Amino acid sequence: MTTDSHVFASPPAGSAADWTVPQAWADYTAEEHATWVTLYERQMALLQDRGCPEFLAGLNALDLHGGGIPDFAVLNEKLSALTGWTVVAVPGLVPESVFFDHLAERRFPAGRFIRRADQLDYLQEPDIFHDVFGHVPMLCDPVFADYMVEYGRGGQRAAGLGQLEQLARLYWYTVEFGLLETPAGLRICGAGIVSSATESRFALESPSPHRIGFDLERVMRTRYRIDDFQQTYFVIPSLAELLRVTLEDFTPVYARLAEQPALAIDAVLPGDRVIHRGDQSHARLASAAVG
Repeated sequence: MTTDSHVFASPPAGSAADWTVPQAWADYTAEEHATWVTLYERQMALLQDRGCPEFLAGLNALDLHGGGIPDFAVLNEKLSALTGWTVVAVPGLVPESVFFDHLAERRFPAGRFIRRADQLDYLQEPDIFHDVFGHVPMLCDPVFADYMVEYGRGGQRAAGLGQLEQLARLYWYTVEFGLLETPAGLRICGAGIVSSATESRFALESPSPHRIGFDLERVMRTRYRIDDFQQTYFVIPSLAELLRVTLEDFTPVYARLAEQPALAIDAVLPGDRVIHRGDQSHARLASAAVG
C-alpha cells in the first residue's frame, strides 16, 4: 500500500468529494502490520509515565494493539460509542477546509499508509500511526472530543476571516505538541509527541526547550518549527480550560492579534508563566551543524 508521496492538489482517483477513501484494511502487508506493532510497543514502553491519563485511558478503551494496523470499522464501533467520533481514511494531507469540515462533524481524517520500516524515527508526512495512535485516543475523552469539534468550527470561521495562520498555531501547540498539567506533574497530550520516541523524552526531560503556561493569545502569536524538536512547549492547565477558551468568540482576539507582531519560537515574555526556562542547547547545536 505504501507510495512515495501522499500530498495531492485535488482528490486523487477513487476519492469521494470529501476526500475520503476506503481504508482497504485487507491490503496491508505483513510487513506493514509488523511496523505498526514495532512502533506501538516502543511507544508504550515510553508513555506509561509520560502520557497524560486521558491518552492512556483512550488507548486502553480502543485496544489499538490488536496485532497490527487497526481496522477502522472495528475502531469506530468503540470510538463512536464513547464520544460520537469516527475515523475516516483519506489518501494523505487534505486541504484545510476539508479538514475543518470533517472535525466539525466529529470525523477525524487519517492517512491510511504506514511508514517504511527504515523510517521509524522520522517521517515528513503524517501516517496512520501518527494519525491513529497519536490522535485518536484523546478523542475518547469527552472534553477533548468537544474541543476538536469547536476547533473545526473555528477553522471554518477563521477561513472566512483570513486568520488561519493564528488558528494553526493553536492546533500545533495543543493538539500536536501540547503538554498537560496533572497532579503527577507534566504529561504529554500532543499527538506529535506521543507518536515520536525521541520527542516523548525530549519534551518532558530535555533542559533545552522552554515550557510555558498556556495562554490563548500568546500561543496564537508564536511561530513554530516543523523540521526539528520544538523550542517551546505550552502547558495546558486542564482540558476543561482548553475547551472553555475555545468556546469564546475569537473575532476580538483576531483583531488584537492583527496589531501585534508574531513571536519568535524561542521567545520568553515578561508576563509568561515560565514552568521551565530552557537553555535552547539543542537548537543551538542543530543550527551550528547546519552552518
